[in-house]
Amino acid sequence: MDEQIAHRRFVTAMEAVRVQSPWTLEEWMCREDIVVNEQLLLVRANMEPGRDHPFHKHPTREEIIYVISGTAEQWVGTEKRILKPGEMAFVPMGEVHGTYNPYSEPLVFLAILSPSNAAEPGIVDVSGESPWDKIRG
Repeated sequence: MDEQIAHRRFVTAMEAVRVQSPWTLEEWMCREDIVVNEQLLLVRANMEPGRDHPFHKHPTREEIIYVISGTAEQWVGTEKRILKPGEMAFVPMGEVHGTYNPYSEPLVFLAILSPSNAAEPGIVDVSGESPWDKIRG
């Protein structure tokens, strides 16, 4: 293990690991290759207008989604809420959820997941399955 990572307690914006996923620009601040821990993952997601992270679940993790800026159409199970900055959603382990940005401004949110060392699969896409393939109308 990298000695710097083993003792890291602070992560700057420049040290974030950036990954362009199909739904967002991810800026990873806490995962095992950045900060040694067994409980937390933290990613800042930057979602452009019209993009989404369609219905999926994390069978082995729970999640908090916290909006920093923009507006999220957030689903947890079959319940939809519109989240604004400073608001959050809690997603229990294994619960289907999806984050959508049908608005004209970018959406920035934090996703905090636990535990970081959960068993695979870490994520399961259910967006093509019923009822998730038709629930948004």
